Amino acid sequence: MATETTILRGVLSDAVKDRLLEGIVNGTYPPGSRIVETRVARELGTSQAPVREALRDLEALGVVEISPYRGARVRRPGRDELLEAYVVRAELEALAVQLAMPRLTSADLDAMDALVTEMLRCAEAGDTVGEAAADAAFHGALVERSGNATLRRVWSQLEPYSRTYINMAVSGGDRREMAALHAPVLEAIRTGDTRIAEAAIRQHFSTARDSLAARWVEPEPAPRPVRD
Repeated sequence: MATETTILRGVLSDAVKDRLLEGIVNGTYPPGSRIVETRVARELGTSQAPVREALRDLEALGVVEISPYRGARVRRPGRDELLEAYVVRAELEALAVQLAMPRLTSADLDAMDALVTEMLRCAEAGDTVGEAAADAAFHGALVERSGNATLRRVWSQLEPYSRTYINMAVSGGDRREMAALHAPVLEAIRTGDTRIAEAAIRQHFSTARDSLAARWVEPEPAPRPVRD
């Protein structure tokens, strides 16, 4: 009975984690904001235990920080940390392309093409959440078709971290231009040449990284309390 309860709580905690991550990505919980266990539990109709477990998982992903007596807050990373994440993702996805190329079907490529179209549509409409979802699905398709479970696990830990903060912590830039960066990747994959495709995905992340570096604005420090 105890094992069954543990499994059910684990499944529930995954569902809570997904809901909280969605809220972080769409701006419900902006960087620096508190996530109150009791409030989340009440809103989702659950106990605090799965919420607490979900927050620990999000802390491991790097999107939440938990402090004693202060609770959980959405983490705001620094510029260098985000730029490093781009470098790692570039290499992970270059490997994903290498492994996926022999497995990709025409249906896979058509689905990825539809995702590029969706990214552009969302960018035109100013729908940053929809654009981010299509972006994640595009890159996720390559990782999934790699057939490498370890690669998929490592990528799935880094991708939400990158997507959350690139969408929320850094403003500005032409979203249509960023969405269009995916078309050359797809064109390179269609050539069937793995070296060309790997070079395209690395260039994709290099361009996105440069854009982030150019747009980054350091947040203003919190004001010091005034003493009487």
